Amino acid sequence: MTTLILLRHGRSTANTAGVLAGRTPGVELDERGREQADAVVDRLAALPIASIVTSPMTRCRQTVAPLAATRGLEPVVEDDLAEVDYGSWTGRPISELVSEDLWKVVQAHPSAAEFPDGESLAGMQARSVAAVRRHVARVRAEHGEHSILLACSHGDVIKSVLADALGCHLDTFQRIVVDTCSVSVVTYTSLRPFVARMNEQSGDVANLVPKPPEEGSGQDDRAASDAVVGGSTNA
Repeated sequence: MTTLILLRHGRSTANTAGVLAGRTPGVELDERGREQADAVVDRLAALPIASIVTSPMTRCRQTVAPLAATRGLEPVVEDDLAEVDYGSWTGRPISELVSEDLWKVVQAHPSAAEFPDGESLAGMQARSVAAVRRHVARVRAEHGEHSILLACSHGDVIKSVLADALGCHLDTFQRIVVDTCSVSVVTYTSLRPFVARMNEQSGDVANLVPKPPEEGSGQDDRAASDAVVGGSTNA
C-alpha cells in the first residue's frame, strides 16, 4: 500500500477576489495563504514523505515550498495536476458565471460540462487520476510499498481524484468539499483505494496514515489496509 496526501494550495489572491482563476498566470498566495503553507510543515512533521508532486501553477508551488525546503526535497512538477482549463471563463467573476446556463450543468451534471475554449471536467478527471496513479506507482517502485507521496493541486482536481477513490461517478463530485490548504488522505493498495480523510484543516494527520505490517506478521497490503483503514466550481 502507498499513501497519497492530497494538499490543496493555500488561499490565493483570486480566492479573495471572487474570480475563477483557472490557469491565469501570476496568481499567488495572499498573506493568509502563506501562513497556511508554513503551517503545513508542522502538520505533516511526523510523516516520512518520500516525494512531493505539484501542479505547475504558482500558488501550488508556493504552497509546497516551505515543506520541500524543510525536507530537502525537490518538488516534481506535474502538468496533469494543473488547474482546470476553464477556457473563456478564466478570470471572470463567479458572480457573473452563476447566471450562465453552463453553470447549472457544472453543478448538477459535471460529467457533461465542457468549458468554452477549454477542457471538459471528464477530461480533467481522466488526466488527474492517471497522473496520481502514475506517481503512486513511481514512488512505490523507488521507495517501497509503504511510502508516502504528497501531491499539491486545486479544488476541482482533488475532488475528482477523491471521487475516483471513493468509487463515485463524477456527477457526485460537487458534494465533496476541499478547502484551501486542506489535506485529504488516500491509501492505494493492490485491491482498491481507501479514503482515510477528506478536507482535514487542522492538526496533524500522522494517525490517518496506515502503518506497515510488522515484520513476520504475514499480512499483505490488502489485509493490512482492510484492518487499518476503516475556488473550485462547487456552489
